[in-house]
Amino acid sequence: MKNRIDVIAQEESYSNLASFNDIELMNKAVRKYRDVITVSVKRADVQKRLIALLEILKRHSCKQIGVSYMSKNTIAKKLELSYKTVQRLMKKLVDLGMIRQVEMKRKKNMLQTANAVIILPIKEEVTNKQPAKKSKKCPTIKTTSSSLKQLINNTKRNNSVKLSSANFIAHWVPKSFAELTRYFYSEAKAIEEFWKVVKQCNRVVDHMNGLRAFTEDQELEIGVQAFKEFVMKIKSGAKMIKGEFAYFNGIVNNLMDKLYFDDAFMSR
Repeated sequence: MKNRIDVIAQEESYSNLASFNDIELMNKAVRKYRDVITVSVKRADVQKRLIALLEILKRHSCKQIGVSYMSKNTIAKKLELSYKTVQRLMKKLVDLGMIRQVEMKRKKNMLQTANAVIILPIKEEVTNKQPAKKSKKCPTIKTTSSSLKQLINNTKRNNSVKLSSANFIAHWVPKSFAELTRYFYSEAKAIEEFWKVVKQCNRVVDHMNGLRAFTEDQELEIGVQAFKEFVMKIKSGAKMIKGEFAYFNGIVNNLMDKLYFDDAFMSR
């Protein structure tokens, strides 16, 4: 039995579904999702189609930022794909947590029309809680010295628990590298360890001036590229006898050895 459709296709509904306040935030989310697709989807042809679909959705989500309402038939014509293929690609983006589809009905006859497709914000940016309103009147609460002492002890204990479970990534890990790795690793310690591997592989070549083989920008580009390759190796079932960080170290070293003699890369 089909679910009841409650949302009417009209401008007010689309505005209420808007997922971003700023176009640049939407663009940033799409850029990150493109990187995720590159490392998490094996087939190159599927990668290309998913990214093309995401770009079309982005380009048609500027009026109500993050929301597009183009029909799948129209998208299929633009991408020169079949309707069924577009359906499968949409489902893949939903499964990856990048978009959400909302069924809509026409106001005129209440029949179903094209779904609204919402590009979802990056997970870290979803939380947008409003501060709690302070009440104008605050009733006086009598507190005994013993209960006050207990309250202080409880507060200290709760604060210590919150701090011990906090999972912040160190400031010295570049933001773009942290965002990419966080999609696959939730522990800050693991993400920091991956970046340490990149830093250690970028060896000093001029000890007098402390110059390293690669600049910070080149180092970051290599780190991102190496991590994408690392994820693809994991997905292909590669055996990591000495552990994941040792395996990642090998990928970074091989990439640096290759790029160090690449004039086009080194001249950037």
